[in-house]
Amino acid sequence: MCGIVAYMGSRQAAPLLLNGLRRLEYRGYDSAGMAVLNGGIDIRKDRGRIDDVNREHDFSSLKGTLGIAHTRWATHGEPSMKNAHPHTGCNGDIALVHNGIIENYKTLRELLESEGHVFSTDTDTEVLTHLIEKFYKGDFLGSVRKALMQIRGTYGIAVIHKGCNEVVVARNGSPLVIGVKRGEAFAASDASAILEHTKKMIYLDDGEVATLKPGGVVTVRNLFDKILEKNIEEIGWNLDQIEKGGFRHFMLKEIFEQPESIRNVMRGRLGKGIKLSINGELGDRKRVIIVACGSSWHSALIGRYLIESLSGVPAEVDYASEFRYREPLVGKDDLVIAISQSGETADTLAALKEAKRRGAKTLGVVNVVGSTIAREADMGVYIHAGPEIGVASTKAYTNQIIALLLIALDLAQKHGKKINQRLLSDMRKLPATLEHVLKEDKKIKAIADRVAEHGNFLYLGRGINYPTALEGALKLKEISYIHAEGYPAAEMKHGPIALIDENMPVVFIANKGKGYDKIVSNMEEVKARRGKIIAIATEGDNSIKSLSDWVIRVPRTADELSPVVNIIPLQLLAYYIADIKGLDVDKPRNLAKSVTVE
Repeated sequence: MCGIVAYMGSRQAAPLLLNGLRRLEYRGYDSAGMAVLNGGIDIRKDRGRIDDVNREHDFSSLKGTLGIAHTRWATHGEPSMKNAHPHTGCNGDIALVHNGIIENYKTLRELLESEGHVFSTDTDTEVLTHLIEKFYKGDFLGSVRKALMQIRGTYGIAVIHKGCNEVVVARNGSPLVIGVKRGEAFAASDASAILEHTKKMIYLDDGEVATLKPGGVVTVRNLFDKILEKNIEEIGWNLDQIEKGGFRHFMLKEIFEQPESIRNVMRGRLGKGIKLSINGELGDRKRVIIVACGSSWHSALIGRYLIESLSGVPAEVDYASEFRYREPLVGKDDLVIAISQSGETADTLAALKEAKRRGAKTLGVVNVVGSTIAREADMGVYIHAGPEIGVASTKAYTNQIIALLLIALDLAQKHGKKINQRLLSDMRKLPATLEHVLKEDKKIKAIADRVAEHGNFLYLGRGINYPTALEGALKLKEISYIHAEGYPAAEMKHGPIALIDENMPVVFIANKGKGYDKIVSNMEEVKARRGKIIAIATEGDNSIKSLSDWVIRVPRTADELSPVVNIIPLQLLAYYIADIKGLDVDKPRNLAKSVTVE
């Protein structure tokens, strides 16, 4: 991990590669580097932010029309100049960048060292450069293919050789896309890095290798040298969608984009009933299993509630990372839903493949068109959130919830259940409801000013809004580095209540409706222990004020939609606290946007 850009054409490569790296900053990284071919291979790299590395090492001084670049998120070896990519072999003829993990690198390293190869980094990646060097006998592509056949693990790579006027790229479990344009070719781990140059993309599949040659010639092969025919697909979004548009941070922009993104996920799918066009049929499934990680796992918990309550089909939720390593009892009567914003999350993809291996029907809920999960699943539902640049998910999370609601309603229809027309009406009103909630942002910022100095927060919710408490706490942890925990409100008495005092802000999701009286009782218990209460409450509920230090009011809506309405204030609260603390909201430390390694 985490970002790759490559260029082959007639223009100077360095400026194009540098802009591409900047487009990938949102993914999270700790070092950056670039290699350009100009007779030999000129490499500049270091730990730190892209612009800092550029100022120190002057990427623009690299001259040449072929090059590769990388942002690294450390897996093996600490962030440092020597461990930054690109890496070379013993003689400096090869430069390589790599996303992923080589699982058998220790064995390979020992073998190569016994043959006289000298290693200069602590990374797993370096074994690839030495393997290619070992196999090179004048056939660059052949040596890359032979090297890749020796490794076990995941990779997305771009590699150049000083004697060959081409870039070789390959993937296995780590995304790689090729951009095609007359006279030029690009490659990147994310289409956003090259979107300003072309919308026409070739998505590599696992086990595929491609060459980028002069004139923009792209040839794709498998590891056994068979030439493959690949479709060229066109990206449906524009460059201005990955710009800040006047907002201070991408995260704030994406929070405010949610009314429109919710319109997009429902567009064409919501009428008197649900019209969910998918590549296949959900069929008569006896059980639904949802696998996901992070924020997607929280949306899955809400999806379980929606599927069971609306369709009557039993549903379970699994961490994808746990599902893949146990012996899951899953088979042909099950529908396994895999949720991932990027469609490339390593654990979720592996869980999907395991479910397919065991005979289950699979459905992907993803944002990125053409992503691996979108192509691997038997059928899929795109969430249409548009590009999400902020590392902490906001609009993708709420769109996942609505996509799962649409799936639940579709299942309900297929099982002969009557659709609640009031729910459908509230779904149509939801974008306007969210616009109303967003008008509370100044009030939420004022609350953030009062609580930003606290070091611990507790988030409590019940029923369908217990996952909202989890997600609210996660947002605060991710971007403000404040310790926060989410709990079912009833569980407060089973441990967390011991933490409550005047220094512990407690966020309650306290909408009118099911479980309201129980939430009020929990608030009374916190108040009795002098805890500071922030309440998310329904408009018109004046009784909640006496129990709360601060109240954020939201419009009343269907219970099924309340997690979408309630999370908006919690996203804003986390955002403003992090901003008040002067933190890098869009690129929180140690986090990556797309986790393509275990």
